Amino acid sequence: MSNFLFAVFSTDGLLIGTVVPFLFVLTVVVFVHEMGHYLVGRWCGIGVTAFSIGFGPELAGFNDRHGTRWKLSAIPLGGYVKFVGDMGVASGPVEDEETEKLSERDRRRAFHLQPVWKRALTVFAGPFFNFLLTVAVFAVLFSIYGKTVLLPTIAEVRPGTPAAEAGFLPGDRFVSVDGQAVESFADVQRIVQGRAGDELVFVVMRDGAEVTLKATPVLVEQEDALGNKVKVAAIGVVTNREAGEPRTITYTPAGALVAAIDETGDVVARTGQFLKRFVVGREDRCQLGGPVKIAGMAGKAAKMGFEWLVQLVALLSVGIGILNLLPIPPLDGGHLVFYGAEAVLRRPVPARVTDAIYRAGMVLVLTFMVFVFWNDLFGC
Repeated sequence: MSNFLFAVFSTDGLLIGTVVPFLFVLTVVVFVHEMGHYLVGRWCGIGVTAFSIGFGPELAGFNDRHGTRWKLSAIPLGGYVKFVGDMGVASGPVEDEETEKLSERDRRRAFHLQPVWKRALTVFAGPFFNFLLTVAVFAVLFSIYGKTVLLPTIAEVRPGTPAAEAGFLPGDRFVSVDGQAVESFADVQRIVQGRAGDELVFVVMRDGAEVTLKATPVLVEQEDALGNKVKVAAIGVVTNREAGEPRTITYTPAGALVAAIDETGDVVARTGQFLKRFVVGREDRCQLGGPVKIAGMAGKAAKMGFEWLVQLVALLSVGIGILNLLPIPPLDGGHLVFYGAEAVLRRPVPARVTDAIYRAGMVLVLTFMVFVFWNDLFGC
């Protein structure tokens, strides 16, 4: 029994070591996302009947003076904000039986009776707040710890790799990759890691002159900072402390904010690039995971320190924001497509059309969920 309790409740155990960090990461990301919907919805004059972290039966909750029920629910894999008269976020401002049951006060506050720009702004606010959370986390981390960078100088060229075949040499210093100027070795890695199978043009400085080389990155298995086995694209060059001359960049609060916005934009761009390549089968499917994989990453991050855990919050928040903006109902992006069509047509999309598209979108979302769960449990 003592061994069982230790395995569950110790800092290396299932509960404290994995479940608690996972719930912390997911709850923060979900809370911020739903708070975006809530705050902008309230700013637009829309009434809110419920704000829930989690789904299913309510575990605890309270009512505020505005009549909103704030609650914690039993299934901690998401959350929702329910607005007054919310028949569905793809609903248009139409009169129906449910609308007729609303009081005059609730008609003024009902979500589906608002102008299309208010509904669109309220829906967009969730993903937008996810991006704001990532910027805030990076800004704080850059302010406290700064940013350590290595010069883009090659210390070693691995034999038999694309770099060796292309003619790279130790001492070469990267100037640009695929037309993008680079200032650190991390810049080179960020560009190359998402371009497996694409021939890239590298400009390096060698003996005071620029040399142009071409190489095609290939997928290789590596360990990330958390010890996870991941497949990333590489050409086969490495640096070290002697060649890279590590230095730490320090930031003022304003500088940290600018750097955080740049870092967030880079993460968004790389995530979008990954998703496009994944759809056409050019990325490793095992790079996508669900709750089980996230829980494992949260446990590893927690063991490395709180700053690693909040970095995971930032990266997961970007991922949730991007996924929710995909133009697929019932995701936020799908709802925004309906609102865009309504703005162009100057009337709501017919109910039979929205219902058919919504059902198809739901099938896609459920298929994706099954896919990532399969990856988590059996596939990878």
